[in-house]
Amino acid sequence: MPEIRSGWKSTRKDILNLIYFILSTVIVVTIWPSESGGGWLRYAGVIILVSSCYLVLYLFLSHFRSEVLLVTRKTLFIILIILSFVLLTRLVTAYANQKIVFLIPFVIIPVIIRTFYDARLALFILLITIMLSGFMVQDQFPFIFMSFLSGMVAIFTLSNIYRQAKLFFTAFMVIISYSAIYVGLNIMKYGSLEGINVSDFYLFAGNGLLILIGYPVIFLFEKKFLFLSDNTLLELADTNQPLLRKLAEEAPGSFQHSLQVANLAEEAARITGANILLVRTGALYHDIGKIANPKYYIENQDDGYSPHDTLDPEDSVKVIINHVKNGVILAKNFKLPIQIIDFIRTHHGTSIAYFFFKKYTDLHPCDTNKEFLFTYPGPKPFSKETALVMMADSVEAASRSLIKYTEETISELVERIVYMQEQDSQFSDIPLTFKDISDIKSAFKKRLSNIYHVRIAYPDRER
Repeated sequence: MPEIRSGWKSTRKDILNLIYFILSTVIVVTIWPSESGGGWLRYAGVIILVSSCYLVLYLFLSHFRSEVLLVTRKTLFIILIILSFVLLTRLVTAYANQKIVFLIPFVIIPVIIRTFYDARLALFILLITIMLSGFMVQDQFPFIFMSFLSGMVAIFTLSNIYRQAKLFFTAFMVIISYSAIYVGLNIMKYGSLEGINVSDFYLFAGNGLLILIGYPVIFLFEKKFLFLSDNTLLELADTNQPLLRKLAEEAPGSFQHSLQVANLAEEAARITGANILLVRTGALYHDIGKIANPKYYIENQDDGYSPHDTLDPEDSVKVIINHVKNGVILAKNFKLPIQIIDFIRTHHGTSIAYFFFKKYTDLHPCDTNKEFLFTYPGPKPFSKETALVMMADSVEAASRSLIKYTEETISELVERIVYMQEQDSQFSDIPLTFKDISDIKSAFKKRLSNIYHVRIAYPDRER
């Protein structure tokens, strides 16, 4: 039954995606500039051209960003970005001076896409958009050439959009690139500076300045399409956030553990190319469910007493496993984004609370079929980021039990923990390569060695 339900959801998403692509194709064909002659053959050619662009876009997404096609609102987001700029270009070319088209801020496309995805997808979406728009412009080659190169400049200069000065620098560089390419094309065409019109530079300046509307546009898309920008992640990762302060005050051991997990996972994310800010933020919130019963977790026990000493293993494991459920409820009450809640749900996957399961089997050696009572509900990690936090969480917790900290003991610990999770199929839903796993383990070993490095024993000062 679950397989049937899952298959239906997948088919439904495919149908919706197909509808979005077909509707977008129909709209672009409908607004296509009309020309005399050609008849239905001309429209057939237009349909072929537009369909080819959308087909290439679909193939690119399916091969390199398949997660976009798995979520229909993400597909709709990209379709709307392309369609809005094509429509805007058609309106400008139909009712205004052709040169006004250079005022349309096509470079804002890679700025928005780069905020939520990567530079490769941003560049591809820009290329598809300006190719479709280029057919509606009189001077097609200069338009496509200038828009594409200026868009590339925007991608290269905007590495950290959460730094506001970066957007101003990007706007300045876009103005420079438009102006330089414009001058170059005119010199090549006329062999002199005679074809250069000073008023055109005002259009380029306006184009660059319009990039500054990127912040409110990004905020709008973030709220409407449930995306998560770097600005929001930075805000959530601030330890003065109410929920993190609550964790620090009521479960200080768990808070310190979360900080260490964030540091470990961040180091691994940097090496493996995962989203560093998302990993760090998810790690900080992954254990907030422990606020409900902080004294039931060893990192918060400071007097040597454990409430589990008076409980049966079945009752103990209910409290432990429920910290995932409590964390999800708490996160929803504090209106955390779903992307952060995913880290809470997946940081134990479908693993077994082995300490209490072993305690139970020692008390009931003949009863070995109660494993399901000690198993976390899941789901398993389904992204590289959630997998990193799961690994870092287990490794950091286990590292506290080491008696002696040496390179050998730390290395053996990391290898054992990650190997056990692999054998338990916790990473079966993630496309992690052997190199990824090796790099992650190396990052953990290096970070733990730095944390637990042996200090020099300073001699007592003689009075």
